[in-house]
Amino acid sequence: MLITDDLLLYYKRCRRRAFLDVYGDRIQQDPEQDFLLKLRQDSLAYRQAILDVAPHQSPNYPRRDWAAGAKATLELMQQGVDQISQGILLMQTAPGVTLLSRPDLLVKQPGLSNFGDWIYVPTLIKLGKRSKPEYQIVAAFAAHLLAAVQGVLPSSAQLILRRQDAYSVSLARWEPLMQEVLSECIDTLLQRQEPDIFISRQKCSLCHWYSTCHAIAKAKQHISLLPGVTPSRYRDLQALGLTTVESLAQSPINLLEPAVGSEVAVDLVQQAQSIVQNRAILRQRSGAETQTLELFTHPDVLTTASVELYFDIEAEPELKLDYLLGVLVIDHRTHTETFHPLIAEHPKDEALIWQQFLDLVLFYPEAPIFHFSEYEVETVKRLAKLYQTPQPLVKHILSRLVDIHWEVMNTATLPVESYSLKHLARWIGFEWRDSGVTGSQCVCLYNHWLETGDRTPLDAIVRYNEDDCRATYYLKNWLKNFMQESVQNSTKSYAKISE
Repeated sequence: MLITDDLLLYYKRCRRRAFLDVYGDRIQQDPEQDFLLKLRQDSLAYRQAILDVAPHQSPNYPRRDWAAGAKATLELMQQGVDQISQGILLMQTAPGVTLLSRPDLLVKQPGLSNFGDWIYVPTLIKLGKRSKPEYQIVAAFAAHLLAAVQGVLPSSAQLILRRQDAYSVSLARWEPLMQEVLSECIDTLLQRQEPDIFISRQKCSLCHWYSTCHAIAKAKQHISLLPGVTPSRYRDLQALGLTTVESLAQSPINLLEPAVGSEVAVDLVQQAQSIVQNRAILRQRSGAETQTLELFTHPDVLTTASVELYFDIEAEPELKLDYLLGVLVIDHRTHTETFHPLIAEHPKDEALIWQQFLDLVLFYPEAPIFHFSEYEVETVKRLAKLYQTPQPLVKHILSRLVDIHWEVMNTATLPVESYSLKHLARWIGFEWRDSGVTGSQCVCLYNHWLETGDRTPLDAIVRYNEDDCRATYYLKNWLKNFMQESVQNSTKSYAKISE
């Protein structure tokens, strides 16, 4: 069995992914997503850009002949080459287990080793911005294998991260942790112990086993599908014997409170009840037997203005560019709905579309501007600062922004797996015209437009953005009706109690 640095990294992120990569049926893997392919290409390009300015030599060996690669790497180290790129470090451990690391660079430094008065230090080049634990584990793994070759463990390893100087990994801290993870990984794979499922939305969304794991989780009604169930809370719930959605829905709040706190306990139980009953429930807070909607909602949601604006943004993070400011104008006076796709066909046009956005929203100075999530607020602040928009104007626009995501989260519990716009809007009956397009895929589509000039992907982005705006409109109307019905029901219940 071959344990590579990539396999160890994935094991640290998700044990089940590593297990399936070794034993799973590859026919069941999801097709590779365009966005994941872009990330891989960007990662390779970033690594190559670093290597281009670092004089280095690479071992020469037949493709995937790891033994030959390790021998060629050893010869370069014995020669004292200053920097070795894509070297092969190989080690036999338990019978039938081989460890393989391919650090991006092995950098020569002063010290005493099997080679003479120099040692090598492993350097990994990662596209990420943070020194994630899995990066440091893999760096320690490379150093561990390197120590077996040169006879000494360096005191540190290096990470070269995006937009940062080199980060030093303390091997005194991370080598023991790596040993624990490596031992667990080897035991899991040798004993063929298939790890339990846990659906983590952000981590799982790009995995090629997502559909397989999600289908199993759905069939089991796995509790990790509930919003709010983090890995640590999952362990707490397991310790309480709460392993199904039904058991959690029937659980008394005071059973959960010592483990997760009163507010989280209320949210988790109510979320489970919403799933079991398949209905929206007025969100409650611990310690409040009764509540009125004005305590936790924005009053603009309850009213219908003569003109309403719905705002959504598409961005390219690598370029630090917000290239599409979409605004849907709902004019109840004229019974018209007009979508304005303010799009920067080239990155230099961002200033132009920002001014167009200002002109449009100022044309309707009293209209509330509905959006979904904090991103739109932060973008307005960023663009205003970047293009020196007068502060009184910025404050005026910010005062009109209404976050529908915040309104939903503080008002209703819905039977959904996620409180993303797509999950919420689809539950209440809205559908996107291009079902396969996602926000992350739009990044790829915009880059394709920049590279080729083909307007087809640009048109798909505009449709997607318009549908996001319309989904927000649809959700706002649903929330307004839900809140009004809740007020009426609360009033009726209060009247009965008063009698």
